[in-house]
Amino acid sequence: MAVDGPDLPGAPGVTGPHALAAALAERLPSLSRPAVIVPAEGFYRPASLRLEHGRTDPDARYTDWLDAAALAREVLDRSGPRGPGEYLPALWDLERDRAARLTYRPVPPGGVLLVPGSLLQGLGLAFDVVVHLRVSPAARRRRIPADRAWELPAFDRYDDEVDPTALSDALVLADHADRPALLLTGRLA
Repeated sequence: MAVDGPDLPGAPGVTGPHALAAALAERLPSLSRPAVIVPAEGFYRPASLRLEHGRTDPDARYTDWLDAAALAREVLDRSGPRGPGEYLPALWDLERDRAARLTYRPVPPGGVLLVPGSLLQGLGLAFDVVVHLRVSPAARRRRIPADRAWELPAFDRYDDEVDPTALSDALVLADHADRPALLLTGRLA
């Protein structure tokens, strides 16, 4: 399951895909569904590729940061119905900017694999379910820290080119982090 959306600070509540994935992971065991969280950032490209056009290039943020092929190969395909039932927790260590060198881990029986991250749709990734954290452009501009404002054009482009709300199975409207609203769409409606 993809948990897609911008990671924005705000009032206590839903502040981004990681917080939403953590909240889902807490509730799934009560439904007899163990949860595993595999952050998409563990499949970002090395800094030499990711930041080739500088640290604040919104086009590079949109197209060059995530290694979608590696995420598909090492997580989605391996944990899917035709795979061996395992996943790689991360391929790249962002802090050290080197290979993470982790081993594959088994997906628990009946488990749900949650992949939180930004800009995940429209890349050909085969997620069973997509939950999109919808934050309007105006709310993004209000809530993003000044040092990350350069990312805003990437999210605007994502909205225009991919239309993640139309591709999602569920939307969490989060213009106000402390008052999110869930809308079921697509196959879940």
